[in-house]
Amino acid sequence: MKNRINECFKKLSIENKSALVTFTMMGDPNIETSFEILKGLPRAGADIIEIGTPFTDPMADGPIIQESGKRALKAGITLEKTLELVKRFREENSHTPIILMGYFNPIYIYGVDKFIKDAGSVGLDGLIVVDLPPEEDEELCIPAIAQDLDFIRLVAPTTGENRLPVVLKNASGFIYYISITGITGGKGAEEGAIAEAITRLRKSTKLPICVGFGVKTSEQASQLAKFADGVVVGSALIDIIGKNIPSGNQSSKRCINAVLSLVNDLAEGVGKARKKEGL
Repeated sequence: MKNRINECFKKLSIENKSALVTFTMMGDPNIETSFEILKGLPRAGADIIEIGTPFTDPMADGPIIQESGKRALKAGITLEKTLELVKRFREENSHTPIILMGYFNPIYIYGVDKFIKDAGSVGLDGLIVVDLPPEEDEELCIPAIAQDLDFIRLVAPTTGENRLPVVLKNASGFIYYISITGITGGKGAEEGAIAEAITRLRKSTKLPICVGFGVKTSEQASQLAKFADGVVVGSALIDIIGKNIPSGNQSSKRCINAVLSLVNDLAEGVGKARKKEGL
């Protein structure tokens, strides 16, 4: 099977577009609502989907995503159930890339070999594991790549020139550039500083570069889409979920529609970005 992430970026490159990458937490606010949101994301304009699986001690997540994780854990989500939702999604959608973003501990408990096998079998395309540095690539990165699971690396404003080659060595899929120094959902960095950082980063990698952390509005996404290969939006979507929590365990149309409406706005902004500039 063709690599969905590579195919997505190739298609968007031909169309001269940046990718809209959305993040939601599986199980938030309940399992069925999170699945209905997942199903609706491609129709709303998401090109690549990041899904989260909650962890009790997140190190990179801001308050909004931390609360999301708590709601998901309360709803009974597990890593196994998260993979089941991906499998259900693939019954209807065989082309949209899905990336799991999370922490190593749940994968370690699940069993690394079993996880890689199961992730591939349900149709997962890539991993972002926040707390595994390159020095630990033998633990998960290299085995995952051997089974055609992309391992996406985070690069921060504080990643130095000596450190960068180490971070990029086994990276695949795309590079996730963190636009701020801090946690998710914070105030975004200046556009000029991000553009300059991406220009420098392109000298060290041929992989697509997506920008995330602090992107909240269609206008911000549109500005970043002028020079980034992808724009990642997470906390803004999670915030809407938190403000539209349904009662009980049933899926909520109001919550689903509110999230997908913002995704649609973001997609329009990203889609128009380069057309406005004649790029």
